[in-house]
Amino acid sequence: MAVTYGVSSALSWGAGDFSGGLATRRGSVLTVVLCSQLVGGMLLVGLALVSGDTLPPWSALRYGAAAGLAGAVGLIALYRGLAGGRMGIVAPLSAVVTALLPIAVSTVKEGLPGGVQICGFIIALMAVMALSYEGGGTACRWHELGLPLLAGIGFGLFFIWIDTATETQLLWPLVAARAASVSLVAAMLLLQRPVRTLSRPLWFWICLTGILDAAGNAFFAMAAQLGRLDVSAVLASLYPAATVLLAWAFLKERLLKHQWAGITAALLALALITH
Repeated sequence: MAVTYGVSSALSWGAGDFSGGLATRRGSVLTVVLCSQLVGGMLLVGLALVSGDTLPPWSALRYGAAAGLAGAVGLIALYRGLAGGRMGIVAPLSAVVTALLPIAVSTVKEGLPGGVQICGFIIALMAVMALSYEGGGTACRWHELGLPLLAGIGFGLFFIWIDTATETQLLWPLVAARAASVSLVAAMLLLQRPVRTLSRPLWFWICLTGILDAAGNAFFAMAAQLGRLDVSAVLASLYPAATVLLAWAFLKERLLKHQWAGITAALLALALITH
């Protein structure tokens, strides 16, 4: 089940990044992120109330809030990158850093995983790098690395802190994370002048993004509860494969041979990690 939840988080986040990228191409990044976070937050609050769970210790809520702040920074950086460039390039770059941070923390706390899983980790990182390479021999400029790097750090810290926050309870720490992320984005939006309104057609993509992001958060938290942090994080970091395939299928973005190889490598990595 830990593997199933990890893969489900990757699929949810990958699809959410695709819909979020579409929305931010036609609307303000901060406004799209805020509205999608609110939609996902209302879903999480409703689930928490229906479940009847009691509030967890303050420390869990504190770690949840910290995770939410880190995740919000990651989302803003990622969506700015998606809005300004090709979806099939920006998302995989951020995924490399996203995976490396939890692997390092999990190795310190839990020790090294099995040899087969380590091979799976290496192939997974190679997969996202293959997906991210544009080809053509064009040198990568430093300013192009900034947003994907910041997104990766934000998501990596989210993985680490939400794993700590949800050790004993799932939903209320996720609500705390969402409350913190919404507060940060709302504060940033208030400082932005002028505030751009969103057209009605964008709300479908915004609501879909919020639901998928909340689902991805819940799936990852459940995967980390049931299994190792590094395994859950690496599985979740394969989300660019979903983003790339959706961009290829619906936006007709051309994928190069090595990007197809990256998708194949991601499937191989999944088989090794779950061995």
